[in-house]
Amino acid sequence: MDTARIEEVIGDFVSLKKRGANHIGCCPFHNEKTPSFYVSPSKGIFKCFGCGEAGDVVGFLKKHEHFTYPEALQYLARKYNIEIHEEEMTDEQRERQNERDALFHVSEFAQKYFADILYNNEMGRAVGLSYFHGRGLSDEVIRNFGLGYCLDDWSNFTEHARRNGYSDNVLEKTGLTIIKEDTGKSYDRFRGRVMFPIYSISGRVLGFSGRILSSEKQAAKYVNSPDSDIYNKSRILYGLFQARSAIAKQNKCYLVEGNIDVISMHQSGVENTVASCGTSLTVEQIRLIKRYTPNVTVLYDGDSAGIKAALRAVNLLFSEGMHVRVVLFPDGEDPDSYAQKYGSTQLQDYLASHEDNFVIFKTKVLLDGVKNDPIRKAELVKDTIQTIALVPDLIERTEYIAQCSRLLSVPEEALASELAKTINRNRQKSYEQARNENREEALHAETDTPSGPIAVPQTAAKPSISPASINSSEKHLVSLLLNYANHPIEQVIKNDDGTSVLSTHTVAEIIVSDLQYYGLTFSDPTCQTIYDYFSRTIEQGENVDTSHFAAVDDDGVRNLAMSLMVDTTSVSELWRKKGIIVHSIEDNLLTDLIETINSFKMKCINDQIAENAKEMINAKDDDELLMLIARKKQLIEKRNEFGAALHRVISQ
Repeated sequence: MDTARIEEVIGDFVSLKKRGANHIGCCPFHNEKTPSFYVSPSKGIFKCFGCGEAGDVVGFLKKHEHFTYPEALQYLARKYNIEIHEEEMTDEQRERQNERDALFHVSEFAQKYFADILYNNEMGRAVGLSYFHGRGLSDEVIRNFGLGYCLDDWSNFTEHARRNGYSDNVLEKTGLTIIKEDTGKSYDRFRGRVMFPIYSISGRVLGFSGRILSSEKQAAKYVNSPDSDIYNKSRILYGLFQARSAIAKQNKCYLVEGNIDVISMHQSGVENTVASCGTSLTVEQIRLIKRYTPNVTVLYDGDSAGIKAALRAVNLLFSEGMHVRVVLFPDGEDPDSYAQKYGSTQLQDYLASHEDNFVIFKTKVLLDGVKNDPIRKAELVKDTIQTIALVPDLIERTEYIAQCSRLLSVPEEALASELAKTINRNRQKSYEQARNENREEALHAETDTPSGPIAVPQTAAKPSISPASINSSEKHLVSLLLNYANHPIEQVIKNDDGTSVLSTHTVAEIIVSDLQYYGLTFSDPTCQTIYDYFSRTIEQGENVDTSHFAAVDDDGVRNLAMSLMVDTTSVSELWRKKGIIVHSIEDNLLTDLIETINSFKMKCINDQIAENAKEMINAKDDDELLMLIARKKQLIEKRNEFGAALHRVISQ
C-alpha cells in the first residue's frame, strides 16, 4: 500500500491529466463527458463528484476489476515486483497445497486434451465437432469457451494422463477418472461426451460438464465433475469468466438454465449471461453475481416447468437484495432454440420487449389459477406479500404494493398492513434463529482466547450524503479534521497568575476537546460518525490515520470523507505570472480553525434555542414553562458569548 502510487494504478485504466496537486479524468464507473473523477496522489485516494464513488487504490481495483481484497493486493504486488511472503506452512499444509496445485494442473491438461481431440482427431471431428456445429455454434465461440470431446473409449484419457506423469490419486480426486474399488480397474468418467470446461473467475479450469451424444436410455444426459478441493458446483456459475466484463459494463446479468443456452446467448451478442452448474440456484452463486451487478433477469422456458423453476428462484434472489426481472420464451422455446431460429437481432429485441418485473409476473401467473375462489385469492395475497417482504429497499416495496393492489383489486392499506406483519414475523424468526445459534455456540465455546477476529454483525449501509446538503459549519469542521487532523497548532495560553506558556496541540485535539467541553454533537449523522472516529482515537491515545476512511465499509461515510479530502481547486498559472498571491488554508489555519469552531457552536446554540421555543409552545403547565424560560435565558447568554467570539451582533 505504501509503494503503490494511486495515480499510476488508476492511470492503467483511466486517462488522467494533471491539474494542480491532483489528477483528473472521466469516471470509469459512469458515463460522463466532462471529467469529474479526481485522484489525489498525496492522500492516496480517488473521488468522483459525479456518481460519488470514492476510496483508495485497493478500493478502486475491487470496484473496477471486481477483485476480492486479497486479489487486489496480489495485483499490486505483481505490478510493483513485491514478493508476498506467505505464512510458514506445516508439512500437512504444504502437502495439501501441492495437491490443490496438482488438481489445477491436471484439469487444465484435460481441457487442452479434449479441445485437441475435438479438432485434431477423426472421431472428435466426426462426432464432437459435428454436434457443436449442428447446434449452430461457430468455431470462434467453441474455442472461446474451450469446448472439447472425450473419445468413446474406456480409458483413453486416463492412459494419456498417466503417460504425462499424473497420478491415479489426482485423476480420481478431480473425477476425471473413476477407479473401481473391487477390481482396481479405471475408466474415463466422461467417455463419449462433448466437454464443457468450467472456469473460475480468473480463468482457471476447475471441472467439467459432459453431455452424452448416444441414445443410451440408462446413461445420464449430463455428467458433472464431483466436488473436490478446487470444484464446488454450488459456488460456481457457468460462463461467468467469459461474462464478467459484460455484466459489469451493462450492469445486468441474464440467468439461464443450460450451458448451451449460455454459449448461444454469447454468440448472439448477449454476453452478460451465466448459468448455474447443474444445481439449483444457491446463495453463493447469487453473491458471485452481486459482485458485478445487483440486477438479474431470469430467462426460462415458457412451459409450466420453466415457470415453476422461475418462481422457485425468485425468493432467494430477493432475499440477497437483488433486483429481479424475468423473460419467458414462447412455449416450446428456450434461449438457445430462439437464438438459433430467429437470430441475434430478434433475440435482443425479444429480451428488451418481454422483460417483466418478477413480483408482478408472479402475481399475474398465480392469479390465472385463482378465478373467483376467495380462499385461493387470500393464499395468493399472502404468497405475494411473502416475496415483497424479502425486498430490502423500502421504496421498491412501496411500489410493488401499489402495483399488486391494482392487479389483485385489494386496497393498498390492507396489503401494506399484511406486509408489515410479515416483515415483523420474519425479523422475529431471524432473531430467534440467531439467538439459538449464539446459545449453541456458547455451549460449545472453548474458554481460552479465540485465535481469530470477533465477528461483528453487519448493519444496513447508510445512504450516500451529498456534501451540499450538510450545514456549512459542520461540513467545514469535518473537512478540517480530515485534512489537518495531525497538523500542530501553537497557541499562547495565559495562566491565572498572568504568566504565558506556549502550548502545542493538533487540530484534531483542539476540535475534540472543545466539542466535548460544551457537549456538542453534529446534526448530520454521517458527520457525527466521522467525528466519532477522531474522538475515539484521541481518547484512546492512538495516532489519527485519515486513510482509514478510504476503505471504510459505510458508503455514505467513505464518499463524504473522500469528497472533503480531495481539493478540486487549483491556482491558475496566469495568477502566478501576474504576482497575485492566493493564500491557502494552512497560511491562516489557526484563525480558520477558531472561526469554524465558533460558527459550529453558534449553529448548535441556535438549534437548541429553536427546540426550546417548540417546547415552550407545548408546555403542559406553568412550572414547566418557567423552567423553559430560564433555559432560554441561559441559551441566549451562551449565544451572545459565542457571537462576541465571532464579532457578531446578535439580535434578541
